[in-house]
Amino acid sequence: MKNNFDLDGKVAIITGSSKGIGASMAKALAEQGAKVIVSSRRQEAVDIVAAEINAAGGTSAAKECHVGKKDQLDALVQFAVDTYGGIYILINNAATNPVFGKLADADGEVFDKIMSVNVKACMQLSNLCYPIMSSRGGGSIINIASVEGIKPSFGLGMYSISKAALIMLTKSQAKEWGRKGIRSNAICPGLIQTKFSKALWSDEQSLKDFVGDIPLQRMAQPDEMAGLALYLASNQSSYTTGGVYAADGGYLIA
Repeated sequence: MKNNFDLDGKVAIITGSSKGIGASMAKALAEQGAKVIVSSRRQEAVDIVAAEINAAGGTSAAKECHVGKKDQLDALVQFAVDTYGGIYILINNAATNPVFGKLADADGEVFDKIMSVNVKACMQLSNLCYPIMSSRGGGSIINIASVEGIKPSFGLGMYSISKAALIMLTKSQAKEWGRKGIRSNAICPGLIQTKFSKALWSDEQSLKDFVGDIPLQRMAQPDEMAGLALYLASNQSSYTTGGVYAADGGYLIA
C-alpha cells in the first residue's frame, strides 16, 4: 500500500505553484519522488520554490508561465519534455478572481478574463499534455476547482461559474480520455488561508461569521490540500477518475 504513493521518476507540472496550495502540492509530490515543474507568472517566484524543493532533496525545475497566454503554455510543456523527458501529472491550479460583486454589475471583459484563466487555460494545457500522456500509457490530471463551483456565495458569482465549468471539464476529460489511461479528477477546496483568499479572511468579524457555519469551525492551511493531491496523482487512485472531491471542513453540508 505504501508503495502506491511512490511517484519516483514521474514528471509533474503544477501551475500557480509559487505560493499557497500550489507550492504545498509541489513540495508534497517532490517528497514522494516526482520531478516537479514549478510554474507561475514570475520566474523569480518559482525559482524560490524550486530551490526549496531541491535543497530538501527533491527534484524540481522552474518555468515562468502566464496560463492565459497560449504561447507560454506551449513553452511550459516543451520545457517539461526537454528537462525531464515527459509529463505524467498535471495539476491545473492557477486561477484568478479579479472582482467581488453582483452578477448584474458584471461586464463581458471581466467574464472573459476569469473564464480564460480558470477554464480555457486548463483545457488548453490539458490538451497539450494529452498526446504526451497517452503515448506513455496514461497520466493524472488534477483540476483545482472550488466549493464555489458547487455552492455559490454572494459576490463570487462569476468565479463560481468558472469553477462549475472546470468541474464539468474534469468529468468530460475523464469520460473521453479514460481509454487512454488518463485520469482526471477535481479538488474543491473550501476557505484556505492564502493570499488569493485574503479578502475573505483578513477581516476578523467576517472570518468569524464564515467559519461559524463550518462544522470544523476553522479555515484550512495550504498543506491540508496536499494529501488529496498526492492521492489523486499516485497509483493509489488508479481506479479513480471523474471524481469531484471537497476538502472544505464540511462547508458543503453546513
